[in-house]
Amino acid sequence: MRALIYLIILVSFLDTFVQLPIIGPYAKSLGAGSLAIGLTIGMYSLSNIAGNVVAGQWIDRIGARVVLIIGMAITAAVLLLYLTVNTPEHLIAVRFLHGLTGGLLTPCAFTLASSRASMNRQGRAMALSGASVGLAAIIGPALGGILKAKWGVDAVFIVTSALLAVFSIIAWTMLPKKQAEQTERTRVERQSWSETIKAWKPLLGNRHAVTAYAGAFALLFAMGVLTFALPLKTDELQLPAQSAGMLLSTFGLVAILVFVLPSNRMFDRLPPFRLLMIGLVIVIASLLSLSIVSSLGGLYFIMAVYGIGYGLIFPSTSALLVKHVRQEDRGKAFGLFYAFFSLGVVAGSSAVGALTADPDTALAIASGTLTVLSGLLFILYKIIPSKAKLSEREAKL
Repeated sequence: MRALIYLIILVSFLDTFVQLPIIGPYAKSLGAGSLAIGLTIGMYSLSNIAGNVVAGQWIDRIGARVVLIIGMAITAAVLLLYLTVNTPEHLIAVRFLHGLTGGLLTPCAFTLASSRASMNRQGRAMALSGASVGLAAIIGPALGGILKAKWGVDAVFIVTSALLAVFSIIAWTMLPKKQAEQTERTRVERQSWSETIKAWKPLLGNRHAVTAYAGAFALLFAMGVLTFALPLKTDELQLPAQSAGMLLSTFGLVAILVFVLPSNRMFDRLPPFRLLMIGLVIVIASLLSLSIVSSLGGLYFIMAVYGIGYGLIFPSTSALLVKHVRQEDRGKAFGLFYAFFSLGVVAGSSAVGALTADPDTALAIASGTLTVLSGLLFILYKIIPSKAKLSEREAKL
């Protein structure tokens, strides 16, 4: 069953990654200008934030299994709307719907993964979940490029839609229902919406949850900057055309090794916050080094080191949520978690890109920004307000 859940995580993220190499050119082929192309790419992440938050609320009301099945089925249908697109404006509207429905998937998958692992193995479970995301990041863009080259851009949407439809049926038939969860959901469903909104407050007063959200934002902020700056840097250095993609794949492969090698037991043996801070230091140093180094070999080495930092941060932030948030609040917790993921991507690629077009400057700005954020995070975690102590005690009950 755990293997099935990890496969569901892979498919959920595949929906996002498979379209990365085709959406920009597809928008351009419809006559979109540079602004419309950027809006088309960013719209998915923006609406994904709303989808993540809505998913978190629904998971705690009706259960992760139900929301996952519905989300996969609806997203499969939305993907077929791409076949009807004939203007940039129409494409942007479909991207909005796709991000909204796609945002339902990942909080469900990670909530299910956390529920299948014992409390003292949550760190390793999140590491293996991260490996599924890493595989999707490697397989997705390659699959999208191959499908487009052989059968055209429509094939990408048709195949992805079929894959989600098949897995919605698999999830419906194979994922078990839990009577305990149904009892808890019955209680939650009887709450008024005003009471439900108040239920979000403990998450925002829980220092562990806030730390996880900040870590998620920092991780994807760095990725957004890399997505923007790395291709520009390789172009300026007149490196081979495939260099940017190969460099990104290098960090992904190293991160997967961190997730799956026996050393992943450290995620259960060491405090998540300590691993998070080590990972942030590695990421900050890597971004700064990338802004200085100009040789291809040096770039490969730095991206490999960056992969280690990424591999430490992702499971650590997830484990902070699982270990310090009540079971009945996990849906909301993971919904906000992935909303901060999406927000980080948008901020990293858009905000830094608006400040400068120079890749080295962008990387240095990102390094400085994450240094400040890490310092604030350290202060937040070590100086514990009394309210946070109360929230932590409540979470352990």
